[in-house]
Amino acid sequence: MPASRRRRRSRAALTAALSALALSLAACTPGSGSSTESPAAADPDRAVETDVAGMGEQTLTVWDQEVRGGQNEQMTQLNDAFMAKYPNITIERNSQSFDDLATTLRLALSGDDAPDVVEANNGRNAMGDFVAAGQLLPLDPWSEEYGWADRYPESVLQYSQYSGDGKTFGSGNLYGLPQVGEVVGVFYSKPKLAELGLEVPADWSGFEAALDTARDAGETPMLLGNIEKWPALHLFGPVQGSLVPTEDVEKLGFGNAGASWTTPENEAAAQKLADWQAQGYFNDGVNGTDYDAAWQSLAAGDGVFLMGGSWLAADLQDAMGDDVGFFVPAAAAGEAAKTTGGTGLPFTLTRESENPDLAAAYINFITSDEAMAVLAETGNLPVVDTQTYAPESGVLQDVYSEFGKVSAEGALLPYLDYATPTMADTMGEALQGVLDGRMSPQQFTEALEADYAEFTGAG
Repeated sequence: MPASRRRRRSRAALTAALSALALSLAACTPGSGSSTESPAAADPDRAVETDVAGMGEQTLTVWDQEVRGGQNEQMTQLNDAFMAKYPNITIERNSQSFDDLATTLRLALSGDDAPDVVEANNGRNAMGDFVAAGQLLPLDPWSEEYGWADRYPESVLQYSQYSGDGKTFGSGNLYGLPQVGEVVGVFYSKPKLAELGLEVPADWSGFEAALDTARDAGETPMLLGNIEKWPALHLFGPVQGSLVPTEDVEKLGFGNAGASWTTPENEAAAQKLADWQAQGYFNDGVNGTDYDAAWQSLAAGDGVFLMGGSWLAADLQDAMGDDVGFFVPAAAAGEAAKTTGGTGLPFTLTRESENPDLAAAYINFITSDEAMAVLAETGNLPVVDTQTYAPESGVLQDVYSEFGKVSAEGALLPYLDYATPTMADTMGEALQGVLDGRMSPQQFTEALEADYAEFTGAG
């Protein structure tokens, strides 16, 4: 995005950050030669090798989905810094879109020529399946060596933790480390709020009052593009978080036994979305509107609010400059917000890697404190010490601040499609049904309960 629309560190400062990154990862354990053993022989009890310079000439294959502007930029810079520090290492990077990676990764992990490091979706239908199939190595030995439990809060690490059999999500062994954080909230048009004489709402009650005011003034209160079905999950999740006990949301979202969808609170959350549709808060034809078209309408001045994830901030700021803001409503004014969020796709270590110590050293490198500074410089949201890197103004400042507050004081709740291998389809269909009136809130919760109960019962 243009430098005029967000704070940029000087080129010298960025160079200094990369230089610090290249110097910061001195070996912790004496080298013992090249780590080229087969992955099947990777013994969790053996000493962890951290002397990358002593590993000899090696090639590290990395598959990621960091294809968009700032995402690609940070990976390029960090990979170059790693190879500058370790000239004996060549990184072969394969970068694919989220959807393409999801398709190709499953086949690659089941073959004989799997990459060393891959980004794997946290959910049960991806990371969970890979763990259950023994295709990923637990990172616990390297976590202990590099101090990852000190670097990352438990609230973040839980999104990459599974039991060894893949049945329990949110605790157990560590299988990945993320670079970026994500939080779902409300983007808004500052000029529209000013025209309507409104302040930024502090809680859900204030938000709904603002939606009423916008509708009565002839504006489109809230934009939603739900043709892909998953975007409505990012409306339902935050609403659910304000009504349902956090412990229950976590069990439901992680697909762990001990909770139920068929409760009055979950039904009330679905009823809220049905009411918003009936009250005329949305644009016409939400289930036939494209996701990108919805946020682009906000940028074009055709609506007041848009509920969505922090990943939209850079594009919206590029399009709207200082005219866009972001907030996360609390259940009540003065309380800490609870909303859907968590992490970007974690970087994982494959069982077939011939270079597990090298791969782990690379993951450590691209998630270090110095790497977080590079992430911030390239317009990404660092998952660790987020508020330290917040820009001085603009929507990215809002996003950094809200993520920091929610993760430290409130609750980052799991994406609900993590829960079971089929929950994304079940919930996407059901939310479309709620929004177009084909499904009652009670039928909605019953459909989700059937999917959840079948999975947890079978587990």
